[in-house]
Amino acid sequence: MIRILSKASLILMVFTTLLATDLNAQQDPQYTHYMYNTLSVNPAYAGQRETLSVVGLHRSQWVGIDGAPQTQSLGIHSPLRNERIGLGLNIVSDALGPVRETYLDANFSYTIPLNANDLKLSFGVKGGFHNLQSDWSLGVIREVGDPTFANNLSTWSPTIGAGLYMHTRKWYLGLSVPNFLETDHYDDVQVSLANEQMHFYAIGGYVFNLSETLELKPAFLVKAVSGAPIIADVSANFWYKKNLTAGLAYRWDNSVSALVGFQATPGMFIGYGYDLTTTGLNNYNSGTHEITLRFEVKRLGRILSPRFF
Repeated sequence: MIRILSKASLILMVFTTLLATDLNAQQDPQYTHYMYNTLSVNPAYAGQRETLSVVGLHRSQWVGIDGAPQTQSLGIHSPLRNERIGLGLNIVSDALGPVRETYLDANFSYTIPLNANDLKLSFGVKGGFHNLQSDWSLGVIREVGDPTFANNLSTWSPTIGAGLYMHTRKWYLGLSVPNFLETDHYDDVQVSLANEQMHFYAIGGYVFNLSETLELKPAFLVKAVSGAPIIADVSANFWYKKNLTAGLAYRWDNSVSALVGFQATPGMFIGYGYDLTTTGLNNYNSGTHEITLRFEVKRLGRILSPRFF
């Protein structure tokens, strides 16, 4: 077995990703602000904000560990004049030690009203590309001369995904598979380095009216992939006067989080999340920071109504 280190601390977090020459690729990026970044996991969400919406996110995980995950995402989506159709573009960059993965996807959704009470069902598809790159100079190869790490890796593969999203103004529930294609990545000597597998997502939330000025929104995200533990996130955020949000989140057997957000203007939302690791890595890092920015443009002749999701 070949181990790659980016200083001694990197060995704490590379575990299955870089420990062997034939391995599964790391799981898709994870987010604490998944309730604001739904397009990254479900293409059926495209256009559901009912206006042009741009969401940018930066996540610095396990601060203090060299080579720890760094994730950036940018999602842009909007309904068309035919409001049943939504289009979106999503870009994600996810780095872990000497390996970086980049996703570029176009999203399409079609929404069907189910009744007069604002219940809608959206179908979504996505297609694009995934790039896997490695830069072995960022690590130290303990067994010098192994052909697996003789050359840096840069491979491209297609992505095709789909999702369902049922929602009203008060609740939502989504199911999705961001990529149906399972791809093996090889180096120049045909040594298998990574294997992409299907990920399954379930996401949902509900808004409770507690008073004229205060609302409560619990939400969840469950992610499953073959060969890895199920990841389950649950959260509860208070929404005060439709301007200020604050809440807590828990990732099963992994971390607890504090979240705050502020609707700075009718078209701009700023959110911050801090994760505290509950595993043995807690002794080696000072937590995870995540920042979200959302910009929205009022459609001609419409009021930009505040919405939690």
